[in-house]
Amino acid sequence: MTDDRSQLASLIKDNAVFFGDFTLTSGVKATYYIDLRRVSLDHRVAPLIGDVMVELIADIPDIAAVGGLTMGADPIASAVLHRGVLKGKAYDAFVVRKEPKDHGRGKQVEGPDLEGKRVVVLEDTSTTGGSPLAAAAALEKVGATVVAIAVVVDRNTGAKEVIEAAGYEYRAAISLSDLGLES
Repeated sequence: MTDDRSQLASLIKDNAVFFGDFTLTSGVKATYYIDLRRVSLDHRVAPLIGDVMVELIADIPDIAAVGGLTMGADPIASAVLHRGVLKGKAYDAFVVRKEPKDHGRGKQVEGPDLEGKRVVVLEDTSTTGGSPLAAAAALEKVGATVVAIAVVVDRNTGAKEVIEAAGYEYRAAISLSDLGLES
């Protein structure tokens, strides 16, 4: 594990892992909750998340933009956009709404025009893979090519297998073992 990944895992473990009885967005019950917004919106940790995620996707050619389903992916995309610039990458960011707007232009995908562009879907924490797959479907409707799905923390609960079965490359920066957690 790189120094940045190790430092990020430590910060997540110390500041964003909570124990108790939780129901995840997917409806799955869990004895711990990883609240990545506790660190992804922290001025000290967001740049580190950006660095780790830029490194995670750096070998994928011709990425035009990164983003995912609002709200979990939003700070991750912003961090990747900003830290990517420092590393010579020109990643734009986008936001995918859960549903198209019912007013204005009725858009579901906000940000730059992505038609014909290669994009990476980001997610903060993956459980079932439902959120990044919903984002991928919305992106494909606007003509984007989803080249990978990259998550900060993989809960090791089947998202990788579901995403790969749907035909997407799956990448994760931090695993449960990196956090000292069992699946």
